[in-house]
Parts: sequence; C-alpha cells; structure tokens
Amino acid sequence: VQVVESGGGLVQSGGSLRLSCVASGFTFSSYAMSWYRQAPGLERELVAFISSSGGYIKYTDRVRGRFTISRDNALNTVILQMSSLKPEDTAVYYCKASEPFSSTEYWGQGTQVIVSS
Repeated sequence: VQVVESGGGLVQSGGSLRLSCVASGFTFSSYAMSWYRQAPGLERELVAFISSSGGYIKYTDRVRGRFTISRDNALNTVILQMSSLKPEDTAVYYCKASEPFSSTEYWGQGTQVIVSS
C-alpha cells in the first residue's frame, strides 16, 4: 500500500497551491479520503473529507470557501486545491484513506506547506 502526497511548497499569503495524493495497493474507489494538517506544536486536524463516491464532502470551518477537495477514482487520486492561503495554513498536510465501517486506514508521509506573510 502506498499513499503519496505532493504539491507542497512555499507560497505568499493570498496565493494558491494544489496538493495531490496518489494511492495504490488497495481499492481506491471503496475508500473515503481525507486531508489532515499538523502545525508545529498543535494536534493534527481534519481539513477536508470526501466520501468514496465523491458524493459527500465536508470541510473544517477554517478552510471552507477557500479549499476544495476532489477525487478521480480512475486515477486513484485526491486533490486539495487551496486558495487565498493564510500564514495560519502553514502545516504539514497529510492524506488519509479510510475504509468505511472499518478501522482500516492508510496515511501518507505528508507534504509541507509554508505560507509567508
């Protein structure tokens, strides 16, 4: 099983970034996908969630209206499009796959996002 994030980097406040997560080794279309983030000294928090079919999506209030999660089950990929970035969005962003009604989950290694003021 592999879950690999990419697309992080350094961006100025107000800018945009597109994070990608590519998964393999399991039936991607059967898994819900989530993006989490963890800033230094803080707990990891859920940023965005998308159901296995893509029909249900939710966001933390802190990013709603600025971030968009999407998935392409044919490409085993989930995207987090981030815009109007703020310094407080600085964190390591993680992708997680979770099997519904199961404790099975897979995490990526994370990708660093730094937003300068």
